[in-house]
Amino acid sequence: MEEDVVKSRLFHSLAISAVRPSKHLSASPSFQRCAITSWTRENLHKRECCFFEKGVREDVCRCGYLKTDHVDEAIKPEDFTGEYWDKHKHVREVPTDAFGDISFGDLGQKTGKYARVSTDASPEILYELLTEQWKLSPPNLLISVTGGAKNFFLKARLKNMFNRGLIKVAQTTGAWILTGGTHTGVMKHVGQAVRDHALSNSMQGQIVAIGVATWGIIHNRDALVHSEGCFPAHYETDIKGQGRLSCLDNNHTHFLLVDDGTQGHYGVEIELRSRLEKYISGKRLGNKESGVTIPVVCVVLDGGPGTLNTIYNAMLNGTPCVILEGSGRIADVIAQVAGLPLARVTIALIHQLMKKFFGQEYENFTHLKIIEWTKKIQDIIRMSHWLTIFRISEDDHGDVDVAILQALLKASRTSETLGIESWKRQLELAIAWNRVDIAETEIFTEESQWKSSDLHWAMFSALVGNKPQFVSLLLENGVSLRDFLQDEDTLCELYKQLPSGIFLRKLAKRVHSSCRRRRKALRIRPRARSGQGEPISMTHVSDEVRHLLGSFTHALYPPSMSYHFDVSTEATSVSLSKSPTGSQSLFREDDADAQRDPGRDLFLWAVIQNNKQLAEIAWELCRDCMSAALAASKILKTMAEEGSDADEAEAMRELANHYEKHAIGVFSESHNSDEERARKLLVRVSPFWGKTTCLRLALEADDKSFVAQSGVQALLTQIWCGELSVDNPVWRVLICMVFFPLIYTGFLVFRRDEVLHREAEKKEEIKTMEKVTGSTLRTNSRSLGVKRLKPLSSWYRLVHLYSSPQVKFYWNIVSYFAFLFLFAVVLMIDFQATPSAGELLLYIWLLSLVCEEVRQLFYDPDGFGFHKKARMYINELWNILDVLSILLFIIGLAFRLTTELFYAGKILLCIDFVVFCLRFMAIFTISRTLGPKIIIVRRMMTDMFFFMFLLSIWVVAYGVAKQGILIHNDNRLEWIFRGAVYEPYLTIFGNFPTNIDYAAFDLDSCSMNGTDPLKPKCPVLNENQTPAFPEWLTITMLCVYLLFANILLLNLLIAIFNFTFQTVQDNTDRIWKFQRYELIKEYHSRPTAPPPFIIFSHFYLFIRSMALCRPPVMSKEFKSELPQMEEEELLSWEALMKDRYLLSTQQEQSQSMERRILDTSQKVTTITDRLEREEETGSAAVMQRMARLEEQVVQSAKALQWIMDSLKCQGFAGKEAQPLTLTTTDESPDTLRNASEKEDGFHVNARQLHYPNSKLTRFPVPDEKVPWEVSFSSYMPVYYASEDSGDHVDGSESEAVGNYRNPGGRTGIRGRGALSHLGPNRNADLVLTRMRDSERSVLEYLVVWDERHGTLALPGGPLESPDHLPVALKKSMGKLLYEKINAKVSEGTKVLEGYVDDCRNTDNAWLEITVLNIHLDRTSQLMVDINSMVASSRGALQWREVSGKTRLGSNQRDSLRQVAELHNRKF
Repeated sequence: MEEDVVKSRLFHSLAISAVRPSKHLSASPSFQRCAITSWTRENLHKRECCFFEKGVREDVCRCGYLKTDHVDEAIKPEDFTGEYWDKHKHVREVPTDAFGDISFGDLGQKTGKYARVSTDASPEILYELLTEQWKLSPPNLLISVTGGAKNFFLKARLKNMFNRGLIKVAQTTGAWILTGGTHTGVMKHVGQAVRDHALSNSMQGQIVAIGVATWGIIHNRDALVHSEGCFPAHYETDIKGQGRLSCLDNNHTHFLLVDDGTQGHYGVEIELRSRLEKYISGKRLGNKESGVTIPVVCVVLDGGPGTLNTIYNAMLNGTPCVILEGSGRIADVIAQVAGLPLARVTIALIHQLMKKFFGQEYENFTHLKIIEWTKKIQDIIRMSHWLTIFRISEDDHGDVDVAILQALLKASRTSETLGIESWKRQLELAIAWNRVDIAETEIFTEESQWKSSDLHWAMFSALVGNKPQFVSLLLENGVSLRDFLQDEDTLCELYKQLPSGIFLRKLAKRVHSSCRRRRKALRIRPRARSGQGEPISMTHVSDEVRHLLGSFTHALYPPSMSYHFDVSTEATSVSLSKSPTGSQSLFREDDADAQRDPGRDLFLWAVIQNNKQLAEIAWELCRDCMSAALAASKILKTMAEEGSDADEAEAMRELANHYEKHAIGVFSESHNSDEERARKLLVRVSPFWGKTTCLRLALEADDKSFVAQSGVQALLTQIWCGELSVDNPVWRVLICMVFFPLIYTGFLVFRRDEVLHREAEKKEEIKTMEKVTGSTLRTNSRSLGVKRLKPLSSWYRLVHLYSSPQVKFYWNIVSYFAFLFLFAVVLMIDFQATPSAGELLLYIWLLSLVCEEVRQLFYDPDGFGFHKKARMYINELWNILDVLSILLFIIGLAFRLTTELFYAGKILLCIDFVVFCLRFMAIFTISRTLGPKIIIVRRMMTDMFFFMFLLSIWVVAYGVAKQGILIHNDNRLEWIFRGAVYEPYLTIFGNFPTNIDYAAFDLDSCSMNGTDPLKPKCPVLNENQTPAFPEWLTITMLCVYLLFANILLLNLLIAIFNFTFQTVQDNTDRIWKFQRYELIKEYHSRPTAPPPFIIFSHFYLFIRSMALCRPPVMSKEFKSELPQMEEEELLSWEALMKDRYLLSTQQEQSQSMERRILDTSQKVTTITDRLEREEETGSAAVMQRMARLEEQVVQSAKALQWIMDSLKCQGFAGKEAQPLTLTTTDESPDTLRNASEKEDGFHVNARQLHYPNSKLTRFPVPDEKVPWEVSFSSYMPVYYASEDSGDHVDGSESEAVGNYRNPGGRTGIRGRGALSHLGPNRNADLVLTRMRDSERSVLEYLVVWDERHGTLALPGGPLESPDHLPVALKKSMGKLLYEKINAKVSEGTKVLEGYVDDCRNTDNAWLEITVLNIHLDRTSQLMVDINSMVASSRGALQWREVSGKTRLGSNQRDSLRQVAELHNRKF
């Protein structure tokens, strides 16, 4: 029990919380429904009317529902007159009765989820419903689609772009789409986009489209009602019969049906939807550690005045809006004026555009409404960083998805978040959305200056989030992998964040067992409630990787953590800590055990999770790329063998083959470039991959295709020939084996001779070039540092001849022939009771063979360990035959030496001779012709073994039937076996029986009663001594048996052999080349002398290792360590070869037929889109030009008429009103000109529609109506003073109010508002500055922490006297310090003085500010006092650097900017 607790904590510490729940542990559907029902009835409510009052009709209540829809207690007597119906009083909340699954009865059988909720529902509960109960993943983006609720027409191209872009952004970013949910207007277009996606991408993830609709306007809503929920509710979309109601859109996936207890009233859901969007926008993005919240964007199509209010409120709340030009009505109005200067966005223009885009609806709009909308549109345009117009005619936006994401990024670039923090926030959003295209074009620009350390968090997020394109982008933009992985903790954290898989499970078990061993060693019992257990260290990872690679490798990561155990007095806890230098020990450059390669670390991390894309990126960064590819192949194949998931194992094998191809590609490029260097790559020790070689990794990974490469085979052939040249014919080698003096005559060529010959040829070439050029530079450069080779001496020639593996092999063949000849002679001629001299020699010979097998078993140059070496030994067929032959010989010898078992011993030895002869076939494995045929024979033997099972059925069936018919009760077992099995088997090969035919029956060939042991029992006979069996039956049975067994089954065996031959033939050469390595390595390590003389070599090796304790001599043919300089040079050359291979691969892919077809298709699509765009824009431009031309003609005609009338009158009558452009009664050309001149001086904050800290709304004042000089007859501002008991409107204006008029112009509200008095309210801000240090490099200012608003602000307050500081400063600075600073007022500099655009300003009260800068000397006493006050204020007073990153209000930022200019500092 305790171990289970520890193990569960361990898995928690390994970050396995991301593991998907097992399908075996998932609850049943009925249990899930009960749980959802219980939760829903407890947390969700509906609203119902509890007081019936007659409305328009007798049977309809004021709430809109029928009388029959009310509960009994709501029905009052007819004479009841106690009260009147009130929505807030007579509507109550009760548990909801409409929730569950909703099924639309169309062809697609679409199902979704729905719930009826109250208007007062908590957004937190709704979010829990969406994520916990409905199992939606938290969004990375919330797209709120709004616009026209009525059906409207979208152009085909705009519709396609909207559908494609909306779905793309939702799918790539994991967004939620929020709409009104009904089957009309913009909601219908969104539903169609979701439907099109579902039809074309049935295997991809579902798009989440949430409809927030009003319950009271849903048609056929009764089908959704059930007290226990509907699973599912069958809903019919009846468009024709819906009347004033609306049907739900069948393409949305989830529905929140908002109920306020009324029926037939639209817009009930707006408030709850707004609160839900605001709540979701406050949730953290991705994980709790992220500093970015879920972004929200509003997408607008079409729409009316209500949509304009939605856009305005959304932008005030900081939600960016994307408006689609061409979708109609208010969207087109805003799109038309978005690019214009504010001075041109006039009431007249809005009148004109409203009339153009709204058509007949324009007739219902009042002039006051147009003024209000003009003001809102101006404010919308003024907030340009929240507004994005998607114009179909522009190429820079691309699709709608790009416009949406660009709008969010543009919105994040506010003035308050300049610098790296702003770019970081944008990058975090792009990574969460997985939109590398947005990051590439919008974030990684010349404006953003990134350091490697600034992007480490992004790199970690991209790796853990499995976003390979972002990993590539970050690497391209300055991320240093060495800096990123320089700390072991980063790598450990990556392994903790591994996705669920076989490696994580194995790693968890290893950590758990390690933790258990440590506790057991210290005799500590695990506590049931201890911490998170032992964390992952790179030691655990290294051990597990070593297990996957093989025990012959060294640890990839040396022990990196020194554990210190602090055992408490109760012996119940163990604390693990790292040594101070432990965290860096992994990456020491001078580590003798393992060198650091960050590319290797990342590649290994990607490979063990079977992540092809990340692994591909990391492999290109590996220094030792060929070893990395082969190691990946080995690791993946091992994990595939140990894994239980067949699909996962198959994916791992595919990836293993992929990296084998990579290794082949790099090696082929290397071998084609330089054969000598390529061979070094094969046998060099790789310090990055456990001090093993590429060749060894390929053999362990069973990479037959790699080993079969011509370059690898050339290396094996060179090792096979030893120091002899590979070009020597075999017959010359055989002759020199017997007549060795021929090696001194040049009859046999050595490799040293070839090298010397090549050097001589090079020297001759150099000399020839020197004669031509007259330069000795080449000779001098080649002579420096070159070690001259000497010819081989006579003794070494002899040694190299007989130590060559090739010569050893030939001598062993001769020796084996002699052994078999001696064995045959002994068995057939000289097998005496007392062993003869020849037989004793045979025993000695066998002893030498036994010693050689023992040597092969224990010889371990690769460091496999005895267990793996023994397993490899037994897995080899020839070794099995060796062991079997030796065991049979020993048993036969033991029998032969005893008198009783003498003959049995000889029989065993004869059988053993057969085994020795079969073992002799191993010599053919070296032959290129016969070697592959042996592999085919072995495969056919397997086929024949299974075929014999099929054949035995027919043999036994026929034999038993025949024996039972012919012979009666024969009790001799040997004759029963002969008759039932042996004879039917021989019949297949033509030995037909004679006892089944009367004509061939011979009574003398059998025994009547079976008494003769040498004869079979006779068949049952008649009285006349003739067989009684039915001849027709036995002959028929024989014919049928021969038909199936001899014709059908034997031909089937031939067909099987033919199939096996054809199948294996293509691979036999590859398999033979792979198996050839073991034979070459065996004879390379084998002593020179053949058996039986080899026994002397065995005695020497035994004495050397046991008596003298000397290590075995390690050969450098298969494994060699290179000097550091040569290693670096070789790795650089390998990297060059890898780049060539990748380039050639890319060229092949680009030239493939599939790629060409894809490129052509993309080009055709691009051309088609451009032609359509040019056609639309061209026709639109022509129409626009024609309209302008027509307007100019009309204006010219009117002007000419006016001139003619003036001339006729011969006076100044021409000064009458000119019939020019459309203007209202309040406007004139002079008015517009004056407004234009004062545009820069218009206050903006003072005209915000919502007055702060009140429920009042200002009268809308467009920019052109701000100046008092401009006539504005419709202007009717409300009166407000905060001292009154409440907000009210006062129609009469007091004399005091009339005496003051805001110098900035109209504000939309009268009275003093929230200010202290009418007229100017003078305030002062004090900017105390100092130099941070004596170098005077940094200018600092003093700020005050405003607890009420939670922001920083300049110290200041209401100004009572221009010669004194505000009295309010006494509270923040203290009386003594206030007096000291007040004495310095005369020394200060007035930075700014005048009117302030403040949101509290009214028509009759406004703020005026005086900004005073007092610069203090660092050494003054006043400075000391201020610093003391700052130190004791606990953050209430702070010194901050004067810079553009300061977080102050907009007005105070402007003041600080002027202070910076005053001191010649950059802001």
